[in-house]
Amino acid sequence: MSTFLTAEWRKLIMAQYAIDPAILAPWLPTGVELDLYKDSEAPDKPATCYVSLVGFLFDRVRVKGVAIPFHTRFEEVNLRFYVARTEPDGARRRGVVFIREFVPRAAITLIANSLYEEPYATLPTYSTISSARQVITVRYSWQHNKVWHSLAVKASPTPEAIPPNSEAEFITEHYWGYTKRSDGSTSQYEVQHPRWQTYPILSHEIRADFGALYGETFAFLSHQQPSSILLAEGSPISVHTGTRLSA
Repeated sequence: MSTFLTAEWRKLIMAQYAIDPAILAPWLPTGVELDLYKDSEAPDKPATCYVSLVGFLFDRVRVKGVAIPFHTRFEEVNLRFYVARTEPDGARRRGVVFIREFVPRAAITLIANSLYEEPYATLPTYSTISSARQVITVRYSWQHNKVWHSLAVKASPTPEAIPPNSEAEFITEHYWGYTKRSDGSTSQYEVQHPRWQTYPILSHEIRADFGALYGETFAFLSHQQPSSILLAEGSPISVHTGTRLSA
């Protein structure tokens, strides 16, 4: 499988919201199932279905090894949920499905939509990442219909290893992307990166109209507190060329 894209994903803010699995049924591609988080330290607690609002910096982008002018560094904000697929040989692949992905570069949206049917949209974005008085501040902002939305955290500056079997491991250790195509088929692609570290969160601020951004189905999230917030340092990543799922 060839490499389509290489880049770095840095300073990923990931806000998790518990959601009724039935809400996600219209977005679930053929051939995969929802992947629910089960807390190993609370075996009597029901498994949780999550969507995550994610903002991060896309940096040092190369497509087929080529740096495209003005398209090597930009923000992305997406809303995603978690799925898994059991392969014919019994291997279990854990991945994500995107509800919507916002980027500031129209060319990226055009290619992603026309060739891969990935749900990208082009919006103005900006980010601020700063460190002062032993606090890292990260903020991602994006404008939709003349309204600015934002996702921000303050965190301690020393990253920590992600504990095994933790919720943070569940959220960050999904290495496949699945896309529901208009003809009913499903595309898949692999994303490779090393295990990440996360920064201890001190505070967070989310100003997002989920209904306006993602449809009325998700409007209730505007009034719901996230179950957890992560700030991952990120790493270099590689995205392999996609394929269609076989029956």
